[in-house]
Amino acid sequence: MWTFEDKPFAGPAEKDYGFVYIITNQITGRQYIGKKLFWFKKTRQVKGKKKRYLVESDWQDYWGSNEELKKDIEELGIDNFSRSILYLCGNKGECSYAEAKLHFEHDVLRHPDRWYNSWIMVRVHRKHLK
Repeated sequence: MWTFEDKPFAGPAEKDYGFVYIITNQITGRQYIGKKLFWFKKTRQVKGKKKRYLVESDWQDYWGSNEELKKDIEELGIDNFSRSILYLCGNKGECSYAEAKLHFEHDVLRHPDRWYNSWIMVRVHRKHLK
C-alpha cells in the first residue's frame, strides 16, 4: 500500500499525472527515491486515424526500478518495506524535477550505505514546470 501525508493513498485525482516516492527498508533504514507515472499514453488506429489515449500504469504494484532494492524486497519480503508518496505532480517534467531535486538534496550517490539510488538522470526544461 502507498501512503501520502501519513494516510493510505486511494488513487490519483484527475489533475495528478505522476508522483515522487520514497521506499524505506524497515530493517536497515536504507531508502530509495524515485518517480512513477499514473498514466501512459498509448496510440490506436480508429477509422484510419491514430488516436492517443491514457492507460493507467502499474503504480499500485510498483516497487522501484533499482535491482539491488528489488533483490532485497524479494529476500526480506514486502512487509519489511514501506512506500510513501512525497509529491503529486501534474506532468512528467514536474516529476523529473522533484525527483532530481531530492536526489541532490540528500546526496544519494555519496551515501550508498543509506540509499539504494545508484545514478541520477534527468532532462527538464523550464517549460515543463508550471
